[in-house]
Amino acid sequence: MTDNENRNERNASAQITLEIFALASNMNAISDLDTLLQKIGDTAEHLLDCEAASIMLLDESRRTLSFRVATGAKGSALKKMTLPVGDGIAGKVAQNGECVIVNDTASDPRFAGQTDRSTGFVTRQLLAVPMLLKGEIIGVIEAVNRRDNANFTRTDSDLLRSLADSAAVAVANAKLIRDHKNFFSHVLELLACTIETAKPAMESHPNHSAYLACAVGRRLGMDEAAYRYLYYAGLLHDIGYIGLRSQRFARVMPGQLSSALSDEDLHVIMSVRMLEGINILQGSLPIIRHHHENFDGTGFPDRLSGQAIPLGARILRLVEAAEDLRMTDSLHGNALRDAAVEMAKNGSGKQFDPAVVDAFVQLLGEGERIWEI
Repeated sequence: MTDNENRNERNASAQITLEIFALASNMNAISDLDTLLQKIGDTAEHLLDCEAASIMLLDESRRTLSFRVATGAKGSALKKMTLPVGDGIAGKVAQNGECVIVNDTASDPRFAGQTDRSTGFVTRQLLAVPMLLKGEIIGVIEAVNRRDNANFTRTDSDLLRSLADSAAVAVANAKLIRDHKNFFSHVLELLACTIETAKPAMESHPNHSAYLACAVGRRLGMDEAAYRYLYYAGLLHDIGYIGLRSQRFARVMPGQLSSALSDEDLHVIMSVRMLEGINILQGSLPIIRHHHENFDGTGFPDRLSGQAIPLGARILRLVEAAEDLRMTDSLHGNALRDAAVEMAKNGSGKQFDPAVVDAFVQLLGEGERIWEI
């Protein structure tokens, strides 16, 4: 090999290394598992200059590989398929954790050809490597058919293995984030159900409050973070009623519970105390604390007025009043809608922010089925 060829090979190797490092640094920023897997598959196809790449993950039983990503012309058909561990080349890689290079699938008895028969794709060459996390196999990455018709080499195998090692960590992180989101959403649902038991007629109140508040917030142009905090506040703003029944939570408010303040006054403070240790809800706490402040400064607990009241709290103040018509006066349908509009207009500039009132009235005037969720 000439000096120039050696130099070109070193430059190509350095470029590939940089691409892997760049991908590895970006992968951990991708929390959506499907998006992450597609990125890994596209990168594998690009780095090895092959016609297609696929990623298969082990299921919970560790008996079956499922195609999660398949690039190339026939990729969509592969995504519907599964492969038992031990069957075919990928199945054997998942079974023993060893890389496999096959440069002539027609002469290799390990190649089952099931995917080719199902998709019409012709696999001539195959490189498969395990995805390992702390020594445990979580899946398999395959590269198929070099575009230049050259053989897959041990260098290619090492390259794909490096990608697979970085990918395994990122996939595990994405799965953990997904599981945490799943857990959090179910806990929110359970808390909402518990809040419904706090007072008579509060059935569906948390969900209605969150939905209606977010509908108004969207109309007022809230950004994504503020919208999310408003949603959490809508669901959890009345959790303090539950805490007021608990001796354990009562101890976090020494002196206040024995004062002349009513549960209506205290529940907003208790709600904040119960939730203040949860990092993801920190942006919701000012909304919860101030959702009974009036625009003219006559509310509680801090008698804030006007723009000093957080926007989310101003929205939730009107939503709470509308919900009281449903819960206390047992209104529903058009009667509830008409009464809510009249109440909002009458309270504009007093209990309620006029801008919030305008958005609320427009929303109800467009016939959105607020109370039918």
